Amino acid sequence: MPIVNKVKGKETVNSRIENIQENVWNRIEKNLNLAGYKMDYPREIILVAFKEERTLQVYAKDYDGIKLIKEYPFTAYSGKLGPKLREGDRQIPEGIYKVEYLNPNSSYYLSIKVDYPNAFDKSKTELTNQADMGGDIFIHGKSATIGCIPIGDEAIEEVFLLTQKAINNNVKVIISPRDFRVNSSYPKIEGMDWENELYEIINNELKTLPNI
Repeated sequence: MPIVNKVKGKETVNSRIENIQENVWNRIEKNLNLAGYKMDYPREIILVAFKEERTLQVYAKDYDGIKLIKEYPFTAYSGKLGPKLREGDRQIPEGIYKVEYLNPNSSYYLSIKVDYPNAFDKSKTELTNQADMGGDIFIHGKSATIGCIPIGDEAIEEVFLLTQKAINNNVKVIISPRDFRVNSSYPKIEGMDWENELYEIINNELKTLPNI
């Protein structure tokens, strides 16, 4: 179960939600209605980030299938295509992750913790100390980043709220070097011999999503 109130500060997740919920609903009501959610929020969502396109997509999943709710541009970017390998490499990770917790007191307004490194990341590292792989990977507000995914304050309010409504269903986070539904070629990463294995895993997850 994700940790909802891990980070200490003057705000709680619930107080943030109470403050932003009405304005956020007014902004995304049309998107939710088009996806079939009238006067309600989806109980299961998938967050999908594409590094090359620099976009974050939010999908809803229910008995009718998977539908795109909304797409948000990155407001900053660091690193290049290829997975995160170590602390300080400025890379955004690549892989299949989950939301670990919500941070209502982020230095970047609001943030959503991604559970990097995952089991696959740990299986591929040659580092003897897991801490050397780095961590603290977030989707967050504002317009600056080193290895995270910033989408601006208004956008993070929307994604934060949608994630909070679905947090009990283990929100999946897919981070891909590019949208393989549009460009099926796998990037070649210098000095790496397992990128195709990683990208096949990611591609199989993307195949479950609708083409847009």
